[in-house]
Amino acid sequence: MPLSATDEIVGPAYAGTSGVGAFNVIQIEHAEAIVAGAESAGLPVILQISENTVRYHGALAPIGLATLAVARAAGVPVAVHLDHAESADLVREAVDLGFTSVMFDASKLSYAQNVTATREITEHCHRAGVWVEAELGEVGGKDGAHAPGVRTDPDEAVAFVTATAVDALAVAVGSSHAMLTRDAVLDFGLIARLRAAVGVPLVLHGSSGVGDDDLAKAVTAGMTKVNVATHLNKTFTRTVRDHLDAHPETADPRKYLGPARASVAAEVARLLRVLKVDWPSA
Repeated sequence: MPLSATDEIVGPAYAGTSGVGAFNVIQIEHAEAIVAGAESAGLPVILQISENTVRYHGALAPIGLATLAVARAAGVPVAVHLDHAESADLVREAVDLGFTSVMFDASKLSYAQNVTATREITEHCHRAGVWVEAELGEVGGKDGAHAPGVRTDPDEAVAFVTATAVDALAVAVGSSHAMLTRDAVLDFGLIARLRAAVGVPLVLHGSSGVGDDDLAKAVTAGMTKVNVATHLNKTFTRTVRDHLDAHPETADPRKYLGPARASVAAEVARLLRVLKVDWPSA
């Protein structure tokens, strides 16, 4: 199946009040596992590569091109997305490589600077037919920020989307990045108000910290794109650790990476079904 445009996946879900899983790729086994899980569930999926992962690999092209190849060979619709890019040059490289969407993160800047920088990125990406996600206000970072008072203001969100012409907006509603426990407390009322006001799909970052029931409630309240990274990393690492504990003599990485890949695929399929809610008919 050809690589899918991100809007071809997110658009129908937004219209039908369903959810789309967007899962982060760190190495090729993750991309393979995520696609295998999506094929098992019979549902579309978004593969994401973050700027942090680009730094880990030393360049975007190797992991980016490998992920695009996995997506193009999939039996279900798959999009490839650049996640949390703070570098405009990295965004342009992703567009040139064939990524179908980017998330430009200027949330650490002042509101005015965020608007200016994001608008420039949106104009560049839209000329290439690439979908753009942005973030208004910090969702919460790897420093453990998970303050109950950190929330996106609906009026400010409307103004930001209008000024930047972005296609989707990541909002702060109670989740935080890199949570190791699934006990985040989401503001479902705020999600519903943002959904009614903003006019573009909402994106939930930090979803690894949200339990299954609340993920489904978030989608019902108005979330469309749901990002998951840490939760799958925990699944991957736990499987590797269990295998090596049981077989300490193992030297061939395929012996432990294979089971880890299979575990992630199973969890992706399960999470996609959690998010499905009322997936619109094709």
